[in-house]
Amino acid sequence: MNTIILIAADLAAITILTLALYLRRHRRRDLVVSYLGMNVGVLAVATALSGSVAGVGLGLGLFGVLSIIRLRSTELAQHEVAYYFSALALGLIAGIGVEPLWLTLALMALVLLVMFVGDNPRVLPAYRHQMVVLDRAITNEPELYARLEEVLNGTVHSATIQELDLVNDKTVVDVRYAVRPQQPRHAQLGFDQPAGALAPAPQELPVPTQPSVPTQPTVPTSAGVA
Repeated sequence: MNTIILIAADLAAITILTLALYLRRHRRRDLVVSYLGMNVGVLAVATALSGSVAGVGLGLGLFGVLSIIRLRSTELAQHEVAYYFSALALGLIAGIGVEPLWLTLALMALVLLVMFVGDNPRVLPAYRHQMVVLDRAITNEPELYARLEEVLNGTVHSATIQELDLVNDKTVVDVRYAVRPQQPRHAQLGFDQPAGALAPAPQELPVPTQPSVPTQPTVPTSAGVA
């Protein structure tokens, strides 16, 4: 009975992890398929090994080797690696089945909670990591920081020079910085006014007048004909 509950809990957890969290935030369908397939595969093998003589240690060792091969075969971002191992952990926890049952369910919920909070866009939203290529070879650190802050429009916390090319006049820098808050667009256009200030009265445009038509001169008539 516990096995059926754990399988259902794992399917619900991996659905929340992949569809409700990862897909909504990062929009990569190929990794959703990878997470789902890997989680269910780990769940099936861990469930089978939990009652066998081979033990769970062999299964964990095999999955460790497979995960290393998988991660070395393609380039993944750090948050994608976190989702990858979270899906792996959910399958292993449900497949092994720690006693009592509530502890297994609590561990699975803890994995989901950590991913929900850690990958939330509202957590440290201003912090960025960028590889910047400058069009000048800059060796002076204050000048380098000033140039990076000008280019990135932010506050640079650390800058590590990866490549300094004096021949081609180029600098490659690994930058960790925080973006400055953007001014609202209506303020940039000059629509903001202090509270209580009256709007300037619209200027009245002059009303064009019709040009006067010149009158023809009158010719005096003679009083009589001679």
